[in-house]
Amino acid sequence: MDRIDLLRIFLRVAATGSFSQAADQLALPRPTVSLAVQQLEAQLGTRLLHRTTRKVALTLDGQALVDRASSLVNDMQDLEQRFRPQSHAVAGRLRIDVPSRVARLIVAPALPALLAQHPGLEVDLGSSDRAVDLVQEHIDCALRVGPLADSSLVAKALGSMALINCASPAYLARHGMPQSPAELAGHLSVRYNSPTTGRAAAWEWVEGGAGHSMALPGTVGANHVESYIACALAGLGLIQIPRYDVQGHLQSGELVEVLQAYPPPALPVHVLYLHRAHLSRRVRVFIDWMAQLLVQAGAIAPGTAGASNPP
Repeated sequence: MDRIDLLRIFLRVAATGSFSQAADQLALPRPTVSLAVQQLEAQLGTRLLHRTTRKVALTLDGQALVDRASSLVNDMQDLEQRFRPQSHAVAGRLRIDVPSRVARLIVAPALPALLAQHPGLEVDLGSSDRAVDLVQEHIDCALRVGPLADSSLVAKALGSMALINCASPAYLARHGMPQSPAELAGHLSVRYNSPTTGRAAAWEWVEGGAGHSMALPGTVGANHVESYIACALAGLGLIQIPRYDVQGHLQSGELVEVLQAYPPPALPVHVLYLHRAHLSRRVRVFIDWMAQLLVQAGAIAPGTAGASNPP
C-alpha cells in the first residue's frame, strides 16, 4: 500500500475507535487494517494508537496526524475525482458548522438522504451560535445568518431569512397586545445577547420602508437560541426570531405573532468557506444542497447567489 492508502485506513480506525469496525467499513480483512497501522507507525517512527482489548485511542501524535492527514487524504480524493469527470461520486470527510437550530430542525433530518446519494461522504456536523474560526478549527464551510464581519473568507449569498415578533399567550394576557412600536414602551423583551460579543441586540422593525431600532427593557437575557425561545414560552417577554424557528409553536398556539405590520428586517444568509482556487467538489455539492434545503424548509427566501469577500 502507498502512504495515502495507509492514511485512509488509519483515519477510519481513528474515526471508529475500532480495527474491526474500520475493517468492516473498508471491506478489508482485519489483519490487513492492523498491519497497515503498524506499517504507518514504523514509517513515521512513532506510536499512533493506544491499543487495549476493548478499545483503541489516539496518542498525542496520532491526534496530530488526524488533524493533518484528513485534509491531505481529502485533497487527494478531490484530485482523483478531478481526472474522472465521468464519476458522479462525492467522497471524503466534510466538516461544517451551522447555527444550532438550523442543525437540529433542518440539516440533521435531511442528512440521511444526502448520505444515501453520496455513500462515500462523511459529515462532521458542528452546531453553534458563535463565530467559528474555519482555519483553526479545520472547518470546510460554515452557514452564517446576519451581517458578516470583516474576513478574508469567501461568502456565498444564499438568500434572506424572515423574522417575526412573537410572545406567549400568558405574557400577552398580562401586558396586552401591542398594536404599534409606540406601545412597546410598556412591554418587556427577552434580550438576545450575542454569543460572540455579549452585547444585547436592539429591538428592530421596518416601518415605511425604513429601519428603526430601540432598546427594549427586559428582566432576562439569553445567548443561545434554544434558551431564548424557552424564555418566550415561559412568558418572560417578546422576542424577535426567524419564523421557521418557531413555526411549530405558532401552530400549537404556544406563541402568538404580534406587530405583524412592523416586522424585523430580514437577515442575510451566507455560506463561508476558505479562499481556494479550486473548491473541493464535496464542498460545492454541500453548498448547493444546503441552499436548496433551506428554501424547501421555508427558512430563507432565495436571493442572488454569488461569491464575494464579506464587506
